[in-house]
Amino acid sequence: MRASEETPGSRELELELSIVIPAFRSEGCLQALANAIDATLGPLGWRYEVILVNDGSPDGTWAVIESLCQTRENYVGIDLRRNFGQDNAILTGLRAARGSLIAIMDDDLQHDPGDLPLLRERLLDERADAIYAHFGTKHQQAWKNLGSWFNGKFAEWVIEKPKGIYLSPYKLIRKEIAEAICEYQGPDPYVDGLLFQVTARIGQVHVAHHPRYADHGNYTFFKSLKVWARLATAFSVKPIRLVLFGGCFFAALGGALALYVVAYRLLYPEDFERGVAGWASLMVAQLLTTAIRMIFLGIVGEYAGRTYIAVCHKPQATVREVLYSSPGPVATPPGRAESHGPGTKVEP
Repeated sequence: MRASEETPGSRELELELSIVIPAFRSEGCLQALANAIDATLGPLGWRYEVILVNDGSPDGTWAVIESLCQTRENYVGIDLRRNFGQDNAILTGLRAARGSLIAIMDDDLQHDPGDLPLLRERLLDERADAIYAHFGTKHQQAWKNLGSWFNGKFAEWVIEKPKGIYLSPYKLIRKEIAEAICEYQGPDPYVDGLLFQVTARIGQVHVAHHPRYADHGNYTFFKSLKVWARLATAFSVKPIRLVLFGGCFFAALGGALALYVVAYRLLYPEDFERGVAGWASLMVAQLLTTAIRMIFLGIVGEYAGRTYIAVCHKPQATVREVLYSSPGPVATPPGRAESHGPGTKVEP
């Protein structure tokens, strides 16, 4: 449907699909991604929109988004004031989405837009609320594969993720599920964790994982560790319960060892008169227990820090500019006014 033929009502009611894409250092691949999306969905006759969220990228990513919004009818660009993180950018995009179904995918073409019809078919056939794309062979570094496996196993314990469901950044969800997720107001969202809190009707479909279009990924080891910490502490108190049980265990172990030392002193007093052996093993035990205490304190501190940040009302994201290509009112992030006309920029 051409922009000139749309009415405010038709744009609100007839959009079938919104595609939310967080973008960071992706000036070299967004044009190719847009071509792939339009080549896939255009012939199907779907009424869709593509929402590109620039997560404070320092390169020319926003300039490419501006160009796409000025030359295509169904694109929305959102420019964040700084780098807030992938999940924060996704949540910003979800709040702007108008489609009855919403796809979330990466910007590097490892997720094939050609699989969107397959995800949609599986979601409708299973009457599911969300469908994850499950990748067989993944084109990424070995440590990332290991991290994904560990993250999935950990999620089964922390957020009660069903076994067999792969936590993929490529997914399709219903509009009402996205609206429920967007009710979260904390400063550090984790979209997968929020999704499993909202619904249990989740499926998956096997698709291919493609080589990265750009030279390298944006996720370093430390960024991945930060995501894991968010999963561990944002949606469950199980880690802090583990700290409690660990403290009880080591207290019991220490008490048992103290009784052993007293008993040994009473039974073999001559050994104590000659001096106590085992200084090296004692130091090793001391270092290990100190390390365990520091880990436990770190977990408690993570909870306390997140609570403090939430109380201080740290924003999830702040929007510098919204750019869209179709006429009529556009759903913009909360607190932003509507505007009209192709290529219109919305600024504070």
